[in-house]
Amino acid sequence: MPHETELLNQFLSYLHLEKGLSRHSIQAYQTDIRQLLGYLDNQSWSLLTLSKSQAEDFVHQLNQRSLNASSKARKISALRHFYRFLQVHKYTADNPFIQTVMPKQTVSVPKPLTEDQVERLFNQPDVSHSIGLRDKCLLELMYATGVRVSEAVNVQANQINDNQGVLRIIGKGNKERLVPLGEEVLYWLKRHLNSNPLFTQNNPERWVFKNQKGSVMTRQACWYRIKKYAQAAGIQPAPSPHVLRHSFATHLLNHDADLRVIQLLLGHSDLSTTQIYTLVAKEKLKTLHAEHHPRG
Repeated sequence: MPHETELLNQFLSYLHLEKGLSRHSIQAYQTDIRQLLGYLDNQSWSLLTLSKSQAEDFVHQLNQRSLNASSKARKISALRHFYRFLQVHKYTADNPFIQTVMPKQTVSVPKPLTEDQVERLFNQPDVSHSIGLRDKCLLELMYATGVRVSEAVNVQANQINDNQGVLRIIGKGNKERLVPLGEEVLYWLKRHLNSNPLFTQNNPERWVFKNQKGSVMTRQACWYRIKKYAQAAGIQPAPSPHVLRHSFATHLLNHDADLRVIQLLLGHSDLSTTQIYTLVAKEKLKTLHAEHHPRG
């Protein structure tokens, strides 16, 4: 029978090769499972013969820590997936975490920018300079398409189809999706790409958003630039890059876009994930009612 560490490595390889998860997600799985393995070692319990009561003991000690509900739920979910993998490969017969009660999570309603705030933010980059032009293009792309920050900074020029006006995105799990590009963002993309001679070369891997050293722009750099422009625009608190994704979805919904269309554009595998934006719309309706109804 393989050692526990070998079983974990097999599972991590499965997540990478078959599920196509990102490095960040795989590291989270590894951290959560290693925490269980450490606990089992201290208790002299076996991974492959862990009982439901022993699994409950582990969850109980998680509850003693100052973890929020989402962190606990993520850990339990990771362990369920790990044991399901072990079951499929006949290493164990039972999944001791399958009946574990998931902690109740409060629904966090996204707080998008207003359309006025978007305009103020996008007016900040100095497009007469290459860095400002790059940043303007990046902001326009993120808001026009709703892409994740990791997807945005990794866009290559060959993912942009000028003729069809679409962007090919490589999302979570290496899943591809096509997102329409409006005239505004296409204008800034062309202006940005045409200003850099590197983009005229016949090179299939031309990163659209580079730093001053010529390397691909990082997520941290994107966050820093957005924070800088938000401060200049007087937007507090400074939005994260993900807020542009929230704003994209919320503004589409406010302008009567179909929820399933938004789901496809965002790359959500489950419609329930997209439905969080209906809560944002409800909050807006409450605010409008309070402001304008005589009995509000």
